Amino acid sequence: METEKMVHRANEIARFWQAYPHDEAVAAVAGHIRSFWEPRFRRQLVEYAETSGADLHPLVEEAVQLLRPRTEPN
Repeated sequence: METEKMVHRANEIARFWQAYPHDEAVAAVAGHIRSFWEPRFRRQLVEYAETSGADLHPLVEEAVQLLRPRTEPN
């Protein structure tokens, strides 16, 4: 997905949820992206947030933390 389009879509989701309590909003943004975005687009968003993150809504930035692949402790 084009970066500009990806950022726009993610930010639209965040703007919808921003009126909700903060923790609920972060979880809802992550949940929406997890449920409705293809895995490759989710990975692209996580990579973008880790490398630049320019113009991402703060709720998206926090939601990305919940979208990162989990690693098992050794």
